[in-house]
Amino acid sequence: MSRVLSVPDAVGRNDLAAFVERALRLDEAAVIRLRARGTGLVTAWVATGFDVLAVRAVPGSVAPADFSCGADELARGLRNADASGAIETGYPMDSAWRGALPPDTGFTHVDDVPADVLAELARRGAGLAREHGGAHGPPPSLLDSDVLQVSSGDTTVGVPLRCVFALAAMGFVPDSPGADEIVRVRLLPAWLRIDARFGSVYRRRGDPALVLR
Repeated sequence: MSRVLSVPDAVGRNDLAAFVERALRLDEAAVIRLRARGTGLVTAWVATGFDVLAVRAVPGSVAPADFSCGADELARGLRNADASGAIETGYPMDSAWRGALPPDTGFTHVDDVPADVLAELARRGAGLAREHGGAHGPPPSLLDSDVLQVSSGDTTVGVPLRCVFALAAMGFVPDSPGADEIVRVRLLPAWLRIDARFGSVYRRRGDPALVLR
């Protein structure tokens, strides 16, 4: 089956390229899952290595409506895209994507957090990771620790450090965000979702291994 990704707008291609390059920094063998969302949007998903999914949406189209490709091939295709916005995605890698994606809708808004709070938590977390990390990176107990709690009514949810690291690693929260910039926390019984200016991260609630491994 022919696979076609089209992102006619140069800004959209640059945004997608930045997302893919960040994914490759985390894992040179990263797999990107491309999906059509509504009319005129393509979402790019990646497993960040923190047991957290990251996604960015750009204007464009994709056919078939859901397939996976190598991040390295997609990065190459983006560099070589022509004026029409047609992008080569390389060999299909659908079998390399493990796990389900969260739903597009149904999330409940819990609270908004100033983006500079997340940026500061990322900096502090990086210091702790250097102090306590080993050859395999930060210990899971540190990554799983809640560094922030948000609440709405009777609902209280913790935001683990691994989500903060994923936001920072993917460049979704700038190092020095504006004073009015916010990060939005949403929730489903099975998923924690955090929306920032440049993209969103999702953490499976319960046992992430059921979804991400």
